[in-house]
Amino acid sequence: MSGSRRLARTWEVFPGSGYSTAWVDLGQGALTARGRAVGLDPEPYWLTYALETSDGYVTSRLHVTVETAASTRALDLRHDSGRWTADGAYRPDLDGALDCDLGLCPMTNTMPVLRHGLHRPPGTGPHHFLMAWVSVPDLAVGPNRQTYTHLGRAEHGTRVRYESGDFRADIAFDDDGLVLDYPSLAAVRPEVRGRHAA
Repeated sequence: MSGSRRLARTWEVFPGSGYSTAWVDLGQGALTARGRAVGLDPEPYWLTYALETSDGYVTSRLHVTVETAASTRALDLRHDSGRWTADGAYRPDLDGALDCDLGLCPMTNTMPVLRHGLHRPPGTGPHHFLMAWVSVPDLAVGPNRQTYTHLGRAEHGTRVRYESGDFRADIAFDDDGLVLDYPSLAAVRPEVRGRHAA
């Protein structure tokens, strides 16, 4: 992307006893990212993904591959003009969603935060979203309703409250809109916090 900045982040992911790394090209109004993750729960797996957005940080494509001891599975999730497909099949239950949300992947919390400026004061909210949720490691896709609310500046970055069903977490985002600390889910490894990719 013209005028983009290249960033890299590595998170420790607590539920899966694993790690997730993203390499991000962040531009004005759009981003691309590729990532890799490893987890141990519910079984050992390797995961790779490629994410693309259109203007407004709206998801246009998410391609994910998961490898376990028994199998390799893949998902091609696409969004064009409000219409979502998963492996080519139309998904009307996702109509109205702008974003994907890949399970155990802090990278996919970034798009709604950037779109609404939730990582910068004065912040706004609550904002209610329908997400195209992708569970890991089975790669099942379904709709998921989420709410994001700007809470204000913290010691590091800005806190945004995330809510979905009965779950709630106050997530710290850095000035680039990337997750720093997601209680009970993930945290940036301190030795790589704030580093830029070469």
